[in-house]
Amino acid sequence: MRTNIEIDEDLITEAMKVTGHKTKKATVEEGLKLIIQLNQQSKIRKLKGKLTWNGDLEKMRLDQ
Repeated sequence: MRTNIEIDEDLITEAMKVTGHKTKKATVEEGLKLIIQLNQQSKIRKLKGKLTWNGDLEKMRLDQ
């Protein structure tokens, strides 16, 4: 999808330096992927202590 947006030139330049990407497109796409990943991790963290697990950890460790 083609989208035209104005991005702070210093911000995109710094992002390109730290990521090593040679294009603005690649840099922006990585940023969007990171936003999605962080959001998904946040949702997973909210489940901590709310799920139960049934199984035998010792038996699983012995399976090859």
